[in-house]
Amino acid sequence: MKIDHVAIWAKDIEKLKCFYEKYFNAKSNNKYINPKKNFKSYFLSFESGARIEIMQKPEIPESTNDVYNQFIGIIHIAFSLGSKEKVDELTIRLKNDNIEILDGPRETGDGCYETAFLDPERNRIEITS
Repeated sequence: MKIDHVAIWAKDIEKLKCFYEKYFNAKSNNKYINPKKNFKSYFLSFESGARIEIMQKPEIPESTNDVYNQFIGIIHIAFSLGSKEKVDELTIRLKNDNIEILDGPRETGDGCYETAFLDPERNRIEITS
């Protein structure tokens, strides 16, 4: 068994799509639009076969969770880049593009090497070695 995809409600799916294409080489399908339900989405596919569905529906309310504090539920998505050097390189790119870095790069207590940051919709993302 494998997880097929993770879905994210977003305010601006075009901006989010471009972000994941730029930094993670995501490949997007054609935009799905269901005018009856006022719904739009993209599936973003990654080299590993993992996918993220980004969805937009104007009536979905803003999250009241504080992105700087942990909360119950799914809290982040992690991408394994394969090496510490790749984590360092992408961290520098993100910083240079004014993406908010929350932590790292750093070695965690359990031996992972990672950087945590916020994507344009303020979802927590980790990149690991």
